[in-house]
Amino acid sequence: MAIEMRPSAATAVAGADALDYYLVLPDRPADGTPADGIVVEEFALGSDHTAIGLDCAGWTAADGEWWSSAAFSRGMRREPDLRRRVAAVPRRDAEVVYRRLGGGELPGEAELRSRFHDREPLGEPPLLLGSPDVPDGFHDRRLYRVLFAGDLAGEGLARLRALWRMTLPGDFADPRARVAGTATLSVAGDLFSWDLRRIGPGVAWCLDLTACLAGPADAAVRPLLRELTTVMRYEGLIPVTIERFS
Repeated sequence: MAIEMRPSAATAVAGADALDYYLVLPDRPADGTPADGIVVEEFALGSDHTAIGLDCAGWTAADGEWWSSAAFSRGMRREPDLRRRVAAVPRRDAEVVYRRLGGGELPGEAELRSRFHDREPLGEPPLLLGSPDVPDGFHDRRLYRVLFAGDLAGEGLARLRALWRMTLPGDFADPRARVAGTATLSVAGDLFSWDLRRIGPGVAWCLDLTACLAGPADAAVRPLLRELTTVMRYEGLIPVTIERFS
């Protein structure tokens, strides 16, 4: 099923927040403290929209100081105990918590970027596996993969399938099955399809996006990747990298 969507609608989820915002929750949330601090991240993207680095800035309520740590970003993705304490939120929620914790007004995004001092480098140039078969009527065909740390099941998986009107595979109940659903989208003549794929039970997920571009311009790729990634973040998954295979 192809869904016709205005280009502006493709960025409805992510357009207001250019950066990614997370709350770092306390070990004992019952003490009434909304969070121990706030983390702000942004992928540095190459010209083809793949991730070449990850920038991070954090603020800790206990000392009121901002810091930048690639090690903390790695920990969010590698350490399950830390990942359980991290919750993705829109900027407006981060502003409320920052004010409540005594930080005042959350700095604007340009100022937050000035606090990025410790970039985590990501990968090498794109691993292009060969010349893809470009369907008739299209100029180019690309395959992107967004890798996520964490698990997705139950209501979260159901929400994504419903939101994206995914076609469901018949074998997903089999623990060996990997694809949880497939969706398609047409934007200004470009055709996109994506698979929601389980890497391993409780370990990781990925979103494989195939982009068939009608012309040489690829302006629709970045905002769509951004929107899909943001929706996954709000279901508790943390993006690790954005790769390209063709």
